[in-house]
Amino acid sequence: MTTARDRDRSLGLLSLDRESGAIRDSHEVLRVEQPGKIHSKNGHASPTPIVVGDRIYVHFGAHGTACLRLDGHVDWSTTLPYYHHHGPAGSPAIAGDLLVIACDGFTRSFYDRLLRPGVMSPQFVVALDRHTGQTRWRRSREQGRHSYSTPLVLGDGDRAQVISSGGDRVVSYDAATGRRLWWCRYTGYSVVPRPVAGPRGSGLVYVCSGYDHPRLLAIRTDGRGDVTTTHVAWQVQKATPLNPTPLLVDDALYLVNDAGITSCLDAMTGRTRWRRRLTGHFSASPLFVSGHLLAINETGTTHVLVPGPRYRRVALNRLSARTLATPAVSGNRLLIRTDRELICIGQE
Repeated sequence: MTTARDRDRSLGLLSLDRESGAIRDSHEVLRVEQPGKIHSKNGHASPTPIVVGDRIYVHFGAHGTACLRLDGHVDWSTTLPYYHHHGPAGSPAIAGDLLVIACDGFTRSFYDRLLRPGVMSPQFVVALDRHTGQTRWRRSREQGRHSYSTPLVLGDGDRAQVISSGGDRVVSYDAATGRRLWWCRYTGYSVVPRPVAGPRGSGLVYVCSGYDHPRLLAIRTDGRGDVTTTHVAWQVQKATPLNPTPLLVDDALYLVNDAGITSCLDAMTGRTRWRRRLTGHFSASPLFVSGHLLAINETGTTHVLVPGPRYRRVALNRLSARTLATPAVSGNRLLIRTDRELICIGQE
């Protein structure tokens, strides 16, 4: 897991023992003398690391991106200059031998007067060779505003596409070349939820439009060019999340919005099957674990639901801690990162 210490100037990686939680290794990856101010709900080490074989890929927004071996040795590091505004947020995605990162920043420093040299465009998507860190392709956003979404890679080989939500539009890129395949326009910015692939064979992807009036769009992915008026299968506006990513389970799409309103939609038609309000406010995304839906709110309360055509809650578990990050799953264990600690729940 990534971490920021020494007043956010030391950006590093921690390795913990899965059984005991003891810290095995601690490695400083980057040293930043002026990390700058960011949003109070964010941190300088928010993006999730990716492990592929014996390599670990970490991204700290405009501070830097790196590839490490399991022993902490840094194979390569690079910096992608842009104003990440509210701070590092969206995580990278793997597309074959590429590490794809959406860098949807702002036009200038917002919280302070810190200037970043080398900023060529405020919003762009870049693919790095994950073995060398060299740029394989980079595409500036034609228009758009700051966003924080993680790209979604659909397909593989020559047919793979990278779907990246940004300000005012979502764009699909050819994974190998970065060529724009299709795009869909909407009105929105500060997009946080990741695009979600539809049921197998549906050809759909679900995209949230961001602030201030979020919508959820179901878009067919076989289009070319501007598909705004041709490939939106359906859309909904009521109870759409600003931060939590939707969750697909079988033929149902589950939404937990920031105010706790939870909806179950038919994934093919968008028809509402049920809608209920959970207690609390939510930033973390819902999970599907061992046949149950888990939704953890910002004060550490986890709602345990059974997926299906009717609302059914089977448990309510409480932690006394601020919880903004989506939990991770490892086997039969749930890893919950709060503002103070990492908690492991479950057994083998």
